[in-house]
Amino acid sequence: MKKLNEEVEKIMIERFGKDTVIALATIKNGVPYVRNVNAYYENGAFYIITYALSNKIKHIENNSTVAIAGEWFTAHGTGINLGHFSKKENYMIAEKLKNAFAEWIDNGHNNFDDENTIILCIELTDGLLLSHGTRYEF
Repeated sequence: MKKLNEEVEKIMIERFGKDTVIALATIKNGVPYVRNVNAYYENGAFYIITYALSNKIKHIENNSTVAIAGEWFTAHGTGINLGHFSKKENYMIAEKLKNAFAEWIDNGHNNFDDENTIILCIELTDGLLLSHGTRYEF
């Protein structure tokens, strides 16, 4: 994962270390596709609960390079399917996602018994963050 400097990491956590909506763009056959997703940020990556058979995951399986955009922020990253939400290796991040998404996570939209309910990790590779007139590139 991209190690951000302390100042940028602090801003990223303040802005995105909670349930936040970001735009996620993927590519299929050279054509970009963008959609809004609920995401949670920590340590140079965004985490998204999604469905393994969705178009976004199909696109990422063929081309893992993605673009994201949020509040005064844009970046590129690598999409990684971490597998089933309840997988033992995902326990720590799954608990953080449960807390971050507590307002809606159990509204019936997600089926955590379904092995296709997964965690998508977007590891940042480069980006641009604007904050109070300062431009941070990484």
